[in-house]
Amino acid sequence: MKLWAIGDLHLANRSNREALRELPAFPRDWLILVGDVGEKEEHLRFALSLLLPRFEKIFWVPGNHDLWTSRDSPTALRGEVLYRHLVEICRSFGVVTPEDPFLRWPVPSVSGRSYRLAPLFTLFDYTFRPPHISPEGAVPWAAESGVLCSDEILLAPDPYPNREAWCAERLRYSEERLTEAASQGDELILINHWPLREDLLFLRRIPRFSIWCGSKRTEDWHTRFPVATVVYGHLHIKGTHFRDGVRFEECSLGYPRDWRRERGIATYLRQILPEPETWLNRARSGVGSP
Repeated sequence: MKLWAIGDLHLANRSNREALRELPAFPRDWLILVGDVGEKEEHLRFALSLLLPRFEKIFWVPGNHDLWTSRDSPTALRGEVLYRHLVEICRSFGVVTPEDPFLRWPVPSVSGRSYRLAPLFTLFDYTFRPPHISPEGAVPWAAESGVLCSDEILLAPDPYPNREAWCAERLRYSEERLTEAASQGDELILINHWPLREDLLFLRRIPRFSIWCGSKRTEDWHTRFPVATVVYGHLHIKGTHFRDGVRFEECSLGYPRDWRRERGIATYLRQILPEPETWLNRARSGVGSP
């Protein structure tokens, strides 16, 4: 039995949808969907209807694209209401969400370690920026370099006054749940669409996109809580990295330009558990891989 993860399926793209149809079954394994399944409710339903018969259990966390409200649908669901609607869709399929209890991984580890999966939804608050840039100046600072995330138009924060306020509430809620989980004696697998640390961004071509990539409030979560692994996406830069002996796994598939169709989606699944011995060795030595 294995735990796999993949994010950023971006099923608005036809080639991604076609490739997902070709994914083979892993009937004894669990799968984590690390956000950005698509941009519409129908994309989420499409993915779950295909994947549920192929995996024993599925976990889902939202990404920014999942929370977009189309500009041509002024009466469509927005913000928190949209998120709660997506949660209910997942629950109707039996999928675990950030609003559900953290489940324990059922396979005993050879080393005696026990794991609990913690799906999270944290958003971003523009704090991944240089110290001399003010909160109010963050978006103009990014726009100066020709970068403006579509979230500024399509990701509504309702009923919160802005995205920072929604993010603050999600961080408060997540910290509360992680504190409770930390007392249960298991190591945690944190699952979140946005990276938890600014030093994991590697945005060489668009460095100022960083402000839409997370919050500095999460940078110590991997040491503050008993964390074994952090699973995330958003960047479309697949890789395994280590910070303080904790494994950080970027699991995104991405747009068609970000991956090779001839390889199939199965080759982009990232194995989270059991931890490959190569990763354990690298964690001990403090070495990461891009």
